[in-house]
Amino acid sequence: MDTGVKDKTVLVTGGSAGIGAATAVAYGREGARVALTYRSREDAAEQVVKRIEQAGGEAMAVRMDLEAHETVPAAVTAVEERWGGIDVLIANAVRWGTIPPGALRFEEVPIQEWQAALHANVVGNALLATTVLPGMRERRFGRIVFVSSAVAEEGLPGPGPYGTAKMALYGLTRSLAWEAGGDGILVNAVSVGLTLTDVERPVTTGVFDTIAARTPSKRLSTAEDVASLIVFLGSAANRNVTGEIVREGSATARSIHFT
Repeated sequence: MDTGVKDKTVLVTGGSAGIGAATAVAYGREGARVALTYRSREDAAEQVVKRIEQAGGEAMAVRMDLEAHETVPAAVTAVEERWGGIDVLIANAVRWGTIPPGALRFEEVPIQEWQAALHANVVGNALLATTVLPGMRERRFGRIVFVSSAVAEEGLPGPGPYGTAKMALYGLTRSLAWEAGGDGILVNAVSVGLTLTDVERPVTTGVFDTIAARTPSKRLSTAEDVASLIVFLGSAANRNVTGEIVREGSATARSIHFT
């Protein structure tokens, strides 16, 4: 299948590791020009840049922090100055939160944690979309994919602000799909469950096995599995899938609650 992204400009936020890095490399293999953002790990981001270049694409790394809103348009401008307008936006960067699951009861979570989660994950991503939209409208082509989480639908004891913010991305997806569809811009969200990535998580092997057993395919997705889905949705091969919440295999597990 021809994805039609060769020589197009793709921005992948949170691209220094995990699903973001796998997605950036996958676009590189398709011949895209890939910009990836990082918040603090510039060295890791530059390693991903090298992998993209080895895969046949062009790449650059740029700092962006969803919590520092002024860095969002600055990152977009840096990409546009090098390659012109952004054709594809993969909004993968996330603020995880600072409170471990189960550490506090819902009513004990400080209001500052709610404000920070929504400020970064919702307002930051809305600002990001707002910044790239004018160019997409002008070219009459655009693909936007928001990376969400199965926690948004399943819930999980503890991280109320995180799950709420990830659910808000669904509303953003639906609204923007209707708002921008007439200009050739398709917008979707990917619901990601527990995946096998290079990012360390405080989860035991037994939990991985239990969740895998609850999926139809009896296995958890890898970062590359999720990246393949994202690349399709964020490509010209996607002709008219828009406004959808697409659940990858690990996200089909019911339920993800384990103690």
